[in-house]
Amino acid sequence: MKKQKGFSLIELLIVVAIILIIAAIAIPNLLRSRIAANEASAVGSIRTINTAEITYASTYPNHGFAALTNLGPNASGTVDETGAGLLDSVLSSGTKSGYVLAVTTAGAASSGGPATIYAVTGDPQNSQTGQRHFYSDQSGVIRYNVSQPASASDSPLQ
Repeated sequence: MKKQKGFSLIELLIVVAIILIIAAIAIPNLLRSRIAANEASAVGSIRTINTAEITYASTYPNHGFAALTNLGPNASGTVDETGAGLLDSVLSSGTKSGYVLAVTTAGAASSGGPATIYAVTGDPQNSQTGQRHFYSDQSGVIRYNVSQPASASDSPLQ
């Protein structure tokens, strides 16, 4: 009788079952790691925006703080108050690493003077990209909220 070489169907099914069990354990950990990385990226982006706002306000004191698009590059390649080049085009577009970033300015800008206050928010696009909402203002303190968009009254990051 000739001896068969190779694997039997049962052996292959056992190997496939073991691979599925390992995948079932690894995939949730991978998703949690991705969420943590997106949240860390959002915090870093908010810190970068805070620094860019301070630089912008000191460079253009007659304008004060700026909208997010004004902190990014100009389409023409020039540097002025409409495109200061302090942020890259990805960050100044308002979406990065699964988070939507926005800057609002207020203060004397409504009466023609420089904007004296600003607020930066970072909200996840969905529950798969992040779980925490972030907020910062001219104080530089980054705050977070798990259940709703963050505000100045939320807990600061430790």
